[in-house]
Order: sequence, then structure tokens, then C-alpha cells
Amino acid sequence: MEYYHRDLADHLREYLQAFPVVAITGPRQAGKSTMLAQELGDKFTYVTFDDRDMVDQFYDDPSRFMKRYKNKIIFDEVQKVPEIFDAIKLIVDKNRDEYGQFILTGSSQFTMLKPITESLAGRIGLLTLLPLQYSEMPERAQAQSLYKGGYPELIKRQFKHSDDWYKSYLTTYLEKDVRQILNIGNIKDLNNLIKLLASQVSQQLNFTSLASDLGLSVTTIKRWITILETSYIIFLLPPFYNNYGKRITKRSKIYFYDAGLVAYLTRITTDELFHHGPMTGALFENYIISEVKKKICHSNSHADLYFLRTEHGVEVDLVIDYTSYKKWIEIKHNSTFKSQMLKPALTFMQPTDFCRLVYTGNTRDYDENIEIMNYQDFLTEIL
Repeated sequence: MEYYHRDLADHLREYLQAFPVVAITGPRQAGKSTMLAQELGDKFTYVTFDDRDMVDQFYDDPSRFMKRYKNKIIFDEVQKVPEIFDAIKLIVDKNRDEYGQFILTGSSQFTMLKPITESLAGRIGLLTLLPLQYSEMPERAQAQSLYKGGYPELIKRQFKHSDDWYKSYLTTYLEKDVRQILNIGNIKDLNNLIKLLASQVSQQLNFTSLASDLGLSVTTIKRWITILETSYIIFLLPPFYNNYGKRITKRSKIYFYDAGLVAYLTRITTDELFHHGPMTGALFENYIISEVKKKICHSNSHADLYFLRTEHGVEVDLVIDYTSYKKWIEIKHNSTFKSQMLKPALTFMQPTDFCRLVYTGNTRDYDENIEIMNYQDFLTEIL
């Protein structure tokens, strides 16, 4: 089976030397099980709770089960057996100096984090695996990933039948994963919310407007968006307003983790539609920011991501905050460089900061701490 090496694997090995338990969350089909099998299959025993027989074995006799699976174990989809967290805690506490005993995986932060914080706080390292980032993909897939996404299975089959794959993916997510988390009477309402969010990708989130459009309460919209966040469908980019006070907008912007999913939801099926359609700018911005999000997660970086917009409409698309300095990123689906593209970022940039203009034109020198970069060069740069 073709395997694409994941950058996160290097940090996983580091964590196995530092924590008794390591948990890896991320969306379904992102490649968690494949990465673990390829990178650690000869050192760990793999147990999946997608297998109902394994679930039954645990509940029939938890003590016997844990005696059998007590060290160098991968428990996949562990959220399906929440009682196992206390059992793992008992084993770990008897051998606190032994690291790398268990690896836990799950496709939802919502169902993983509560038992982790209650049972394994201080004993566990948390990592996130998202779909393939640009630099992890084979070269043949990189151009199409702009609108076909980064899920490994699609890339392996060169994006054939991708619409059918995403349709099935959404159905499984809505009918299986969401119903385990939340009691939703009409799953179509949540499906409609996802589609509406896709049409508003890269825009500021307006809960009141979404509630009005869908005929739902603001409370319901907020709760559902939290579920979409914790199950890795969307993420919110908060505004950066440190030291700028009320002059800066406070509403977050909405992005999708996978460019292929948002393209599927907005019916972007060809290169022509992506590069020359009415949503080109928004989709390109989503692609770049989601790729940066992947790189931050997979490198286990401690950088924070923001955008900045003043009440007068001056906006910087992405601010990568490393605490001691920042990178101000302007994103333009344009192949022609114009100096005014840099103006918003230069308005806020400090002497220790860096600026990048990311676009579809050629990479070129500009000035100290300021770079004009083709998006492909930017996505292969070490952040």
C-alpha cells in the first residue's frame, strides 16, 4: 500500500519518549491508523474499537482485557469505550517512569478531551493529524489539491470519483459521528448549516444571520458550530486585536480544514471553476490558511493564528504569532504583483516581524524581512 510519510510521525516518536500515553485526534480518513501501522506497526499492538467484538471483549471483562493489552498498545477510536480511560490511568500510575505505553486515537476532540482531562491529565501528550499537507503529497497531486483536498485515499486514486467520496464522507459524519455526540432531531438542518458555511468560507462569522437564514436559534447555531470545530470539519480564525483595542473587529472568520470538502459543497469541480469562478479569492484564501493550519499542527508548533481587520476595513489575511515576532501574510489569487498589496501588512508590521505576500505569480526578492512568494514556494517553506 502506498504510504505518504507524515511530518507528525517525528513528533509522535518524541512524545513517546516523554509521556506514558499519547493521544492523536483528527478527522476520519486523515491517515491516523495508516501512519501508526507504517511507523510503529512492529513495536505496538493495534486494537480498534470500530470492531464491535473488541468493544464487547472490554465490557465483558475489563480486568482481563487490560491484562492482555497493557503495554505498547494502540487503541483506535478509543472514545467508543470511555470507561477505558480510568483503566489506562490505573496501569500508568503503577509504572509512571515508563513512557510510550499507550497510543489513543479518535476523530473528535469533543468525545476525547473530557475523559482525558478527567482521567489522564499530566500523563498524556496530545497531537493532531489533519489531511495531507502540500509538502507531504506526491507532486502529481499538488496542483489539484487546491480544489480536490488532501485526504490520502483520494490522492492514492488520483481523485477519481471524489464527489462520490465526499458525499459518502459527509453522510457517514452526519449519520454516525454527530449522532454519537449530539441529539439532533433533523440532521438535514445541520447539513444545511455546513453548506451555508461553505458558501461563506473566509468570511466573518455572523451567528445571528446564520440563525435567521436557517430558521434556528442562535444558541443552536453556536452549539452546532462547536461540534463542527471539534470534529475537524471547520476551524475559526480569531481576530488579532492586541494593543489595537476597539478599532479592531472582534468576529472570527470561518475556514474548512479540507479544501476538497468546501469545493465539493460549493460545486467547484474543475480547475477552471476554481481559478475563474465567483468564489476564487475566498477558496484560495481558505486553501492557504488551511495549509498553514496543517503545518502548525503537524510540526507541533506553538504559534497562534489570527487575522486582523480594522473598523475602516484595513485587513491582513493571516497573522502567525510566534510571541517574540510575527509573520504578516497577505493572500492574493493574482499572478501580478503590485506594491499596494503589501500596504495593510506594512501598516502593522514591527521591525522584528516578517511579511509574506502569497500569490500565484513568481517568487521574487523585495526587501529585508519582506518576501513576495509563489504559493507553492510558501507551502514548502518551513514556518
